[in-house]
Amino acid sequence: MRNTTKRTYIILFLIGAFFVGLGIMLYTFIANGDTWVANRGNSHLYEGGELTVAGTIYDRDGEVLVSTENGERAYNEDSSVRKSTLHVVGDNAGYIATGVQTLYRSNLVGYNFIDGIYKTLTSDEGCDIRLTIDADVSKAAYEAMNGKKGTVVVYNYKTGETVCMVSAPTYDPKYKPSAEELESEKYNGVYLNRAISGVFTPGSTFKIITTIAAIENLPDLYSKKFKCTGKYETGVGEVICNGVHGTVDIEKGLNVSCNCVFAQLANEVGKNALTQTVRDLGFAKNVTISKATAVRSTFDVSDSTALDLGWAGIGQYTTLINPCQMLMLMGAIANDGIAMTPYVVEESSEIVDAKNKTNTAVRLSAETADKVKKLMRSNVANYYGDKKFPGLEMCGKTGTAEVEGAKSHAWFTGFSQRSDLPYAIVVCLENGGWGYNDAIPVANKTMQAVASSIK
Repeated sequence: MRNTTKRTYIILFLIGAFFVGLGIMLYTFIANGDTWVANRGNSHLYEGGELTVAGTIYDRDGEVLVSTENGERAYNEDSSVRKSTLHVVGDNAGYIATGVQTLYRSNLVGYNFIDGIYKTLTSDEGCDIRLTIDADVSKAAYEAMNGKKGTVVVYNYKTGETVCMVSAPTYDPKYKPSAEELESEKYNGVYLNRAISGVFTPGSTFKIITTIAAIENLPDLYSKKFKCTGKYETGVGEVICNGVHGTVDIEKGLNVSCNCVFAQLANEVGKNALTQTVRDLGFAKNVTISKATAVRSTFDVSDSTALDLGWAGIGQYTTLINPCQMLMLMGAIANDGIAMTPYVVEESSEIVDAKNKTNTAVRLSAETADKVKKLMRSNVANYYGDKKFPGLEMCGKTGTAEVEGAKSHAWFTGFSQRSDLPYAIVVCLENGGWGYNDAIPVANKTMQAVASSIK
């Protein structure tokens, strides 16, 4: 009798263990099945480590960016389109970690829990994905960069729809350079999408953030007068200005991008309030853009002297800014304080991406946004000149960020006020020269292409 009872317990234990193991296996399969299927070791989908069978990726107008033809991935026929959309679309081998072909590979190969990839293997096709990216706008931005490194990003600040995300250096995926060529200086960082995975010294574009801190912490800001003699004395050193501007107010100070004004404002606001403003504007947090997590910007003045804080207020010191996070700030300023999260995947047969998603990490009042918008509009109308952006009604700010031992980064960041053109743009040319001379022309050509695309 005892032996029978003992055997019964053993059998029940084994049955229980079997079902627990089955449950664990089933859970693991459900949780990781898509990853296993899309692994580069899967010879049904990959050859030589490169994707060969998957669905078609379209731009927002239905233009094919990449598809499967005769067992190979075939890219757009225009070489400039191929190069300009490479970092968003992604490469066949998955080296561009933020590309759609990497992040959405299980969707592209048509994986589902019931059929696996059976339908894909029998039809030689996967599931299609439509992007928000505009091939023509991307091409215009890429060609405007004229071989310089950096990034150009444009999005609809009412919806978050990203129509352009160009990163350079790039290469033509149809004629991929050899491994030796890709290791050369020309292709340094070629697998990095600088819009998402890059951070750069912001230079004078950061003065927008200092302005916001001043608006929210200095009640007398608009009645203040600032004296620029070409340098701002902090007591522990001097912040050198880009000119001698005499006596100016906040509007004129931003127009001429006076270093003395913003070094003084940074010290008057103080390191704690300036740091809080940076956090309130979302720069201390990550943002996810269609599964890709943007690198977090960095701002730390905790151990700064008055001199360091002055330099930080004009976008130097140790500050590093991610272009997509700067883009969201532009969107918030243009959109009455509401920042929309950028996204690049519009739709597919299996994906419904979040649209019109507000990024709550960015906290900016409508009143402050309106004041900054007017100042940025003044920059273009009264200093850069509307002729730099014909018909676009732009608001903006340039930046020329000094980089030790290298050429300056050239920035332009801004947005159109036209009701039919609710788009914001960030241009960052890595070691690309001057904001006014080099970044503005890129911004104009790109935004003109956006304007043409909506006609």
